[in-house]
Amino acid sequence: MAAEQQTSAPDVQIGESFVGDGVNAAHVNTVLGYRDGPAGTAWATALATPTAGHVPFVAVLRPSLPVKPLTLFVTKAAPANDKHGHLIWGAAQAGVAAGVADALANGNVTEAQADSHVVIAAVWVNPAADDEEAVYRNNRESARTALENGARRLPSTAAVIEARNSPSNPFFTPRG
Repeated sequence: MAAEQQTSAPDVQIGESFVGDGVNAAHVNTVLGYRDGPAGTAWATALATPTAGHVPFVAVLRPSLPVKPLTLFVTKAAPANDKHGHLIWGAAQAGVAAGVADALANGNVTEAQADSHVVIAAVWVNPAADDEEAVYRNNRESARTALENGARRLPSTAAVIEARNSPSNPFFTPRG
């Protein structure tokens, strides 16, 4: 008997995106899943159990207007100083919220998912970041792209296998 191909959306979509370069680059990982499923449990648990330097918060488009699906912003780097904290809570948060709204507007997140799902966004803001407009733009594009990649189930397995002998990232590229 042939294996059946999955035709429905997965319960949890995981996405990743790196946008920009230098200290103002954005790296966002997303988890999109049902509020009443494991993603919702993780979302509520993370919100209720902050740790020193890592205080998850609900991303808002403006005060008292959270983005939908409700998005938990989880910083990957504790605020190093007041400027860094301002970039996290300000430009990066605004970018992530706008990027999630972009994914909703362009259909990568459906209107039905806006009320039935949650997003967890793990966000890197470099402590040396120095351009809040670039931080905003890069996080907006990275959040939108991460959700799109999750919806499309990217990367493909073929792309992973093809890249296995030449890994690199902004912090390290092996020689030869």
